[in-house]
Amino acid sequence: MITKLEKEANMLNRHLEILRLVIDSEPIGIVTMSNKTGYPHHKVRYSLRILEEENLIDPSSQGAVTTEQTNEFVEKLDTRLDEIERKLTEMKIEKPVDSEN
Repeated sequence: MITKLEKEANMLNRHLEILRLVIDSEPIGIVTMSNKTGYPHHKVRYSLRILEEENLIDPSSQGAVTTEQTNEFVEKLDTRLDEIERKLTEMKIEKPVDSEN
């Protein structure tokens, strides 16, 4: 149960890292992103596909570029991540106090 959440968080982190590269260096190609991040080409390609499906990037002949939706997404990202963090914190189960001491 937790393992799946952990894998999803790692994948989201990779997608966001790729998005940051596009924002900072657009247009940018797969090889450059792979070299800068250390991720294999196929993982960079997958992240780019997800970001394109979310309309956060567009392909161009020179490499990936941001879209009109990118800024709005980035502006709301911290708030959304804070909400998720709050929900995860609420899920924690406190350990019972050891009454034998």
